[in-house]
Amino acid sequence: MARLTVDEIDWAILAELQANGRITNIELAGKVGLTAPPCLRRVRALEEAGLIEAYHASINGPALGFTITVFAMVSLKSQAEADLSAFESYVATLPEVRECHMLNGEIDFILKVMARDLQSFQQFLTTKLTPTPNVASVKTSLIIRTAKNEPGIPMEARLPERA
Repeated sequence: MARLTVDEIDWAILAELQANGRITNIELAGKVGLTAPPCLRRVRALEEAGLIEAYHASINGPALGFTITVFAMVSLKSQAEADLSAFESYVATLPEVRECHMLNGEIDFILKVMARDLQSFQQFLTTKLTPTPNVASVKTSLIIRTAKNEPGIPMEARLPERA
């Protein structure tokens, strides 16, 4: 991964791509005040530096039949690195788990799980998650509604560059 100093134009590129990952290079260049070739070079440099990790479409889960989203708080019996890594590796194989974050405190991991309905979530919980080796407990919270779901970083709250 290349080291890159991010200037105001790079921040503008990042903000535009975060808002609309399908923008054409020509449209992007116009929005950030560049011509197309240097804009594309900057985008490539941002990708190579790892500042742009991927491009995704935002898919409407409920419209496709995934009506249940649950946060599962998982506590493990052991927090030894090998046990944490084993749990993370196992969870990575479960398509229902869309996010997995290790936490500090009494909960070891929080998982975002999507399922078609309550019955399929219950089956996932009882056959794939709860019986997992080293799992001490699982507490779940079903999402009732989502007031905000903003991907990416808070561009407006970024720190200014130091001279």
